[in-house]
Order: sequence, then C-alpha cells, then structure tokens
Amino acid sequence: MSRYAALTKATYLASLRDTTTVFFTFAFPLAFLVLFGLIFQGQQVGDSGLSSINFIAPGVLSWGIGNAAVFSIAFALMHWRRDDILRLIWRTPTPLRTVFAARWTIAVVMGLIQTVLFTAIALLPVFGLHLASSWLLALPPILFGITAFLTLGMLVGTLANTPEAVAAIANVVMVPMAFLSGSFYPEELMPGWLQKVATVLPLHYLNDALTDAFGGRGGTGGVAVDCLGLVVFAVLFGLLSARLFRWSNQT
Repeated sequence: MSRYAALTKATYLASLRDTTTVFFTFAFPLAFLVLFGLIFQGQQVGDSGLSSINFIAPGVLSWGIGNAAVFSIAFALMHWRRDDILRLIWRTPTPLRTVFAARWTIAVVMGLIQTVLFTAIALLPVFGLHLASSWLLALPPILFGITAFLTLGMLVGTLANTPEAVAAIANVVMVPMAFLSGSFYPEELMPGWLQKVATVLPLHYLNDALTDAFGGRGGTGGVAVDCLGLVVFAVLFGLLSARLFRWSNQT
C-alpha cells in the first residue's frame, strides 16, 4: 500500500470513529440553512429575481464546506504533532504534500456529500431553491474552495498547540468571515464598503461561485473568476503553511 493510500485510509477510519464530529459537520450548517430559510421564506433579493434561498443555501453551504475543511485538518495536525505522530510519519519518510493529499481526498468526499444533502433539503417546497441548468459549474469552485480552506486549516493547525487554541483561532477567522462574505445574509444587501471588504476573503469567492452556479447568473466567466480567486488564496495559504510547518513541537 502506498503512503498516500495508507494515510487516506487512516484518515477515513479516524473520521468514522469520531461520529460526534461527523454529525455536527453536517448538522450544524444544516441548522442555519433551515433557520434562515424559514425566516426569509419566499422573499426576493433586490432586482436579481432570485428568492432569498438562492443566496442562503449556497452561502451556508460554502461556510459549512470551509468550516469543515479548516477544523478537520487543523485539529488533526495539532494532535498529530503533539502526540509525535507527525514525526513518525516524517521518518517513514512521507512528504508534507502526501499528508495534505490524504486529508484533501477525505475533505472532498465530505464536501460533496454536504453539497448533495444541502441541495436536496433546499429543493424541498418549503424552501423552494431554484436550481439552474448550470448547477454543475459548482463542482470546480467546491474543489478549489476545499483546497483553499484546507491550506488555511494547515496554517491554523501549525500555529496552534492545543485544542483550545485551534478552536479559538479557527472561530475568530471563520465566524466573522461568514458574516462579511454573505453566508448568513445576501452580500448584495450589504453596504458598498462591506462588499469591498469581502473581496479580500476566500469565502466571498466560494459563495459567489456557488450562487452563480445554482442560480444561473454570471455564467462560466463569473465562476472562472471566482475559481481564480480561490486558487490565489490556496497558493498563498499553502506557501505560508509550508514555510511555518513543524513536524514536532520539539523542533
């Protein structure tokens, strides 16, 4: 078995054992989808012609995918480094890119399951999501988004040495980003200066791409621009993570 396959299998089995984390990975964002979907039920956003659920569903889904990616790898790296598992992996020898690839594979599977589940619930008559024929355009930004937020999670997991520190840093980053990027409130209804602030946040590009793909606005060009933004963040966070990465707390 290759090093990549072994790490991927180990990550998968660890995820199955941690049923509480898996449950809340899906349930927590879904609770926001149901809550905001019911609050803004039937309302339209501006002159877009789209109902509020066409902004809420992609936005909350984007936050859920990003949140899961950041927390999963951040906690894993912190625990593995603290327990010297990372140092044992390094001695095999296994490069950092293989560790990342294994986590990326599981994160993609989780992200795709989240997408199917979110979409199925949002399509229920009580919420009334309008799914355009361009919905397949959501796949590239989901993959690029997972990559960007995994690299962000690597950075968090490298900087933090305790579970409390991981939770604090990740929440300080992800919760404000959710509000500023329009995950819980349509970005189109925010003041102009806040919309400009959102352009320096990776979640903005994932939100925007999924909203365009699901609602049929913006076309391929708009989604491609958002994907490019996610690639830029993935490269930036990846370079910082690789530069600061530690295989052990003792080095």
